[in-house]
Amino acid sequence: MPEQHSRPVRRPTSAFDNLVGAHDPAEETRTAHATASALLTRVRADESGVSAERLVAFTAEHGIDEIAELWSKAPARTLPGALWRLYLLQLAIHGDPQTAALLYERGRVELLSADAVVAGAPVPANPDELVELIDTILRGAFRGDFAVALERAAAFCRVQASGATHTADDYEPTEPVRASEFTTRALRLSSYAQDLAASAVLWRASALA
Repeated sequence: MPEQHSRPVRRPTSAFDNLVGAHDPAEETRTAHATASALLTRVRADESGVSAERLVAFTAEHGIDEIAELWSKAPARTLPGALWRLYLLQLAIHGDPQTAALLYERGRVELLSADAVVAGAPVPANPDELVELIDTILRGAFRGDFAVALERAAAFCRVQASGATHTADDYEPTEPVRASEFTTRALRLSSYAQDLAASAVLWRASALA
């Protein structure tokens, strides 16, 4: 991403459709995989870490716009699918760190596993610390062991899912609508955890494409 742009460059929808072949699912799939691989390769090649820091900061503030939207259509257990889920986690935590911290702490207390240790958040974790954690995990995907970053993200999702499940139980007697929202969130996070963990296994086997 060019350094001179302080904000994302947005193309007209029609131009982007022509660029990625929006009406050709096979071309969309090829483009999603190619852009994910190119981005990961380029940022990891910068040993100074500057590119990774810039990417983490940029996505936190601006998102990834069309490229990330393209990744969202990729199968979950692929490189673009995994990157998309990491991006969604970052977006969710930055968007509402207070709720994220509440759910994480509840999950940490309730979940009888090592997931909170694997995820690596402080105990207890405040909202700012959770924001830093998800940025650290994303940074690790581009600078460290990609499989480890995926495993940390999966563990993070499992802790949050547990917290969302127990919080839903708390709300069920008095606020069933709110309880349903947390239940939906728990199911989504559980699904992300499964996909990210599976992607880590595939990456280690050189089979995540």
